[in-house]
Amino acid sequence: MSRFSERRGYHHGNLREALIGAAVELIAQHGPAGFTVAEAARLAGVSPGAPYRHFRDAEALLAEVALRGYDRFAEALAAAWASGRPDPLTAFEALGRAYLAFARREPAFYAAMFETRLDTAAHPGLAAAGDRAFGVLREATERLLADLPEGRRPPALMVALHVWTMAHGTASLFCRPDGARRKLPMAPEDLLEAGMLIYLQSLGLAGGG
Repeated sequence: MSRFSERRGYHHGNLREALIGAAVELIAQHGPAGFTVAEAARLAGVSPGAPYRHFRDAEALLAEVALRGYDRFAEALAAAWASGRPDPLTAFEALGRAYLAFARREPAFYAAMFETRLDTAAHPGLAAAGDRAFGVLREATERLLADLPEGRRPPALMVALHVWTMAHGTASLFCRPDGARRKLPMAPEDLLEAGMLIYLQSLGLAGGG
């Protein structure tokens, strides 16, 4: 039985948090397209009209879940980066592993962040949260590139986007908790590490370059 289905009376307590928790649970079970505001209300134990006191529609509720996902994501990435300790290259590799770990550990938040096609222009807070998460990766990239001579230093934004593409592609294809996950004859972490190593070697940032 759902932990939410046993609770009632959220209209007398923190209804907003209850609805967000219900939405996360429904997304985890059915994907972003598999929930409605009415179902979230049922799971939270309130009337179908109660959620509209806090969220104008399903998209607004999804946006809040995605925003919180980005906040958690940024925290996880920052913890893995650890301000570049013990050294920038080792910390950068930890950043990639943390990306995959988040996708595997928080599938509902990850799906809300990347699979809902939310209009960030309509949700400025969501755009800002996404920028904060990406900012961790960009900061790490800038720190890593600082070891290159200025004439051989590619744009940090370009490199950060390349690494993000590799990490996101690996997570989306091979770390899903559902039947859409592709089979892989190695750990996704090993695949990403190998791809990043080849890429960083081409820039002269890792051994063998």
